[in-house]
Amino acid sequence: MTDGVPPPRVPPTAGLPHGNSVTGRTEDVPILNIANVLTVLRIALVPVFLVVLFVGDGHDTRWRIGATVVFAVAAITDRIDGQLARKYGLVTEFGKMADPIADKALIGAALIGLSILGDLAWWVTIVIAAREIGITLVRFAVLRHGVIPAGRGGKVKTLVQSFAIGFYLFPLPDEVRFASVTLMGLAVFLTVYTGLDYIVQAIRLRRGAPSG
Repeated sequence: MTDGVPPPRVPPTAGLPHGNSVTGRTEDVPILNIANVLTVLRIALVPVFLVVLFVGDGHDTRWRIGATVVFAVAAITDRIDGQLARKYGLVTEFGKMADPIADKALIGAALIGLSILGDLAWWVTIVIAAREIGITLVRFAVLRHGVIPAGRGGKVKTLVQSFAIGFYLFPLPDEVRFASVTLMGLAVFLTVYTGLDYIVQAIRLRRGAPSG
């Protein structure tokens, strides 16, 4: 400690979380910022998406394209809010928790909707939903020890899930349906793999070990 010399000022973007890190300056960032607004918007688009998806018998070409567009817009906000939060130092504890919840709400609604319409096997929806609900419960269980933000693996998983769902939503010709099945298979694999990774992080967090 030096007499008369004030400590260096730490910029607001210093120490922002990367990957699965739980560190970062979030106490001075207002909750009401553009990144969090986009996250809330994504949640608000979920019921809109479901209404459009189930218009008529759920298989009208025009409405299925509309549902795909609504889903795509909601999914794109996930990329934008994350980039804004990191670039402008808008990471908040609310955002860390709300962002993955928004993802799960959108993905879960789409999977359940597709299964109800008979377009997607229920076992796929159950496996993914069980993982997402389980990890959400794990996050809350270790909340007093720290927050496990959405890491790179989780983001890749969500991206693949979104593309797979988009292929299932869009009225593609039967000849290229194999692409939808392939993408969904990869999504299921990443869903299970990253779920196990989050459990390991939660155990380390409870034990006081670094989660990165």
